Amino acid sequence: MIELVNLSKTYRLNGIEKVVANDISFVFPSGESVALIGKNGAGKSTMLRMIAGTIQPTAGEIIRHGSVSWPVGFAGSFHPDLTGMQNVKFVARLYGVDTDEMVSFAHDFAQLGEHFFLPVRSYSSGMKSRLAFGMSMAMHFDTYLIDEITAVGDVGFRAKSEAMLRDRLRDSGAIFVSHNPEQMRTICQSGVVLQNGNFYYYADIEKALEHYGFTVRDQFPPWLRRKRPAPQR
Repeated sequence: MIELVNLSKTYRLNGIEKVVANDISFVFPSGESVALIGKNGAGKSTMLRMIAGTIQPTAGEIIRHGSVSWPVGFAGSFHPDLTGMQNVKFVARLYGVDTDEMVSFAHDFAQLGEHFFLPVRSYSSGMKSRLAFGMSMAMHFDTYLIDEITAVGDVGFRAKSEAMLRDRLRDSGAIFVSHNPEQMRTICQSGVVLQNGNFYYYADIEKALEHYGFTVRDQFPPWLRRKRPAPQR
C-alpha cells in the first residue's frame, strides 16, 4: 500500500509554473494494479519517480508500506562505462539479493547475447530498456512502478514481457502508466486520472478510461468524439 499525504509538486521555469500534484491525499489499494492515466505532460512519470523516491515533492509526504520497485524499465541510472552484467551486479548488491541469480535472470531475459558483457554506453536505447526490464523482473516487489515498458522491443519480446509482468502481478500490486487502453484493461483493475494536478480515482478501469476519453477528446477524429459530462471530484 502507498499513501500520498497532502502531496504537492510544482515546477517553475522561465516564469512559467507547472503543477504536477496539487495537495493530493490518496491511498493506492494494496495488491491492486492501478492505471495512472493522463495526457502527455500531465506529470505521470514525475509522479512515479516521486513514489519511487528519486524525485522529491514540493510539499507533503509519501508513505510506502512494503517494498516498492524503481520505475520498471527505467534505464537512466545505468553507469555507461560498466557492462550490463556489472550494472546488474551493482543493483543486486544494493538491494541485498543473490548476485548470481539476478545476473542469470537478467542475461536470459534481456536476450542481449555478448552485448551483456560490453559497456552500456555501446547499447541502443532499446537494448538498455530490455536490460532494465529484465533486471526489474528479476526482483519481487510488493508494488511495481511501470512506465510504458512493454512497448519496447519486437513482438516476441513484448509478448514475453507482458506474460512475465502478469506473472509478477499475481502476488503484487502495480501503478501502471501507459497510453495503450488494451494493456490497461489487461493489467489493471482500477484507474487514477491525473488532470491539472488532481487525482480522479475509479474502482472500475472502464470508468477511468471513459474519463480519460473526456480529457483528450479533441485529439480524436470527429467520428470518435462524443460529448461527456465534466468529471466530478
